[in-house]
Parts: sequence; structure tokens; C-alpha cells
Amino acid sequence: MTIRFALALKTDAPAVDSSTNHFLHDRAIAAYLGLAIGDALGATVEFLTPREITEQYGEHRDIIGGGWLRLRKGRVTDDTEMSLALGRSILRSGGVNAGAAAEAFSEWMRTKPVDIGNTVRRGIRHYRQTGETSVPLHDYDAGNGACMRTLPIALYTLGAEMETIAAAHRAQAHVTHHNLVSDAGTLAVIQMVQTGLRGGTRDDLHKIAEALVASDERYRFDRRRMENPGGYIVETLRAVFQALFATDSFEAALIDVVNRGGDADTTGAILGMIAGAFYGLEAIPKRWVTALEKDTAVACREQALALLS
Repeated sequence: MTIRFALALKTDAPAVDSSTNHFLHDRAIAAYLGLAIGDALGATVEFLTPREITEQYGEHRDIIGGGWLRLRKGRVTDDTEMSLALGRSILRSGGVNAGAAAEAFSEWMRTKPVDIGNTVRRGIRHYRQTGETSVPLHDYDAGNGACMRTLPIALYTLGAEMETIAAAHRAQAHVTHHNLVSDAGTLAVIQMVQTGLRGGTRDDLHKIAEALVASDERYRFDRRRMENPGGYIVETLRAVFQALFATDSFEAALIDVVNRGGDADTTGAILGMIAGAFYGLEAIPKRWVTALEKDTAVACREQALALLS
């Protein structure tokens, strides 16, 4: 069964002037470019340990391609590609539609992407074989694959009630990842992105992270530094939160998190979307924006604005 959501901004929201629109557009574009930049930057050092990164690159600071996937400079991976696929499905169907999302992911997999996670592959195959748009609830599906592609949900549902946002999240996430731990972490990321889009403070972001920790102690991030984070969403978000709150700029946060190694393209992508929304476009180093493949950068900019409107 396909579950459809027709989402819109709350009708009682106050009118906004042109300066407010400009701010929002700037932050939305920064979030999407931040996602792609974090993905491309982190992909070079994915699956390396911090020591291996130091031995090979010193401090990894630039988008250079390579890595285990042997990427071209500026090439992104599944984190950005699945986000763009989800965004296209929302725009085509006029809402967050589980069936449209599942079909978009299936179409994307047919392109033989450069990288695809095992849980994502299994979920798409489940959809192809059964027509079902949700995999069964599973304790071991707490990966970061639904979180990494959640930015279109954050943009499209900005201004909606939390219940609506959560329903939209589940519609896309459960195509491949049906897990309560993953759901909670991903919703926190959506809230952080939306807080950044609205001009929220660092304290506002910290409160969202602390609320997640209060609901699930495994997410506690003020412990030992999370090095070499794997695909488990708890490890991913512990590294993201530590890097976000230990730094004071977009650049420093991204460099911090990708140099921890592990699933660095995804920690980079998730931190990039949060930090982009929080710091804005001017904070993103020009060398990183120009290093992205042009088609990717254009798609990110265009989709960010289309999803807001």
C-alpha cells in the first residue's frame, strides 16, 4: 500500500519579507551544497582509520577524489545521489509519497551507482519483489542510510507540525530502514537542519541533541571522542555532534569529522547539511564549492529552492 502525504507550510504562519526569503534560500542552498561537499570530501578517506589518514594525507582538507571508490575529483556518492532522487520524487508527485520514493530509489539503483549500502540494496529489492514500500521492523537496521538522504524531507516539511514531519520521514526511511533507533536519530537531524534554516542558535542545536540523548542514552556524545565511526547511526551521530559542537565554523567542523575516518562520506554529508543550514552559504569555502562536479552543484541549488517553494 502506498501512503501519500500532501504537505504544506502551516497556513497560520506569518508573512515573510524579501530579506527573510533571501536568508531562507541562502541556508537551504548551503544545506544541500554542504551535504554534497561533506560527501565528496569524506569519500576520499572512507574506511580509513585516523592514523591511516594522517599517514596518507596529513590532515585531509580538500576535495581530491580517489579513495577506495577511485572517484573523480568532485564526484559524490550514494548520500547525495539518493537525496536528489528522493527530492525529485517529492517534486514529481507533489508530496512525500512512499511509492514514489521507493520507485525513485529503484530507478537510481538501475543506474549502477558507484556505491550502495547493503541495507539499501536489500530494501529496494524487497520493494521490487513485493511492491511493499516498507521493510519489516528490524532491530539490526539501525544504519545511517535513511538519515544521509533526509535533507529533502527537512526542506519540504519546513513549517509543518512534528507529527507530519515524522510521518514524512517514515514514508521515505522505511523503504529501506525500519528501525526505531534510526528513526529517532534521523528526526533529530531533521530538526537540527530546520532549526538552522530558521536562524536558530548553537544552544538550540545542542538542546535537540541532548533531547535525543535523553530519549536514548546510546546517543550520548560527551564521552570518548568517536573515532572511525561505522554505519551504525549511533556512531555516526555521535561523531557528527562532537565535531559540530567542538568547532566554530563550517570548514573546521567538516575537516574534524572526515578526519575521524570510518564512514566518512556519510558523517561528512550529515554534518554538512546541518552545518550548511546553520552557518549559511558564505561560510562554505569557495574551493570546496568549485571542486564539486558542476551538474551536482547545480542540481543541489535548484532542488533546494524547489523543495522550499
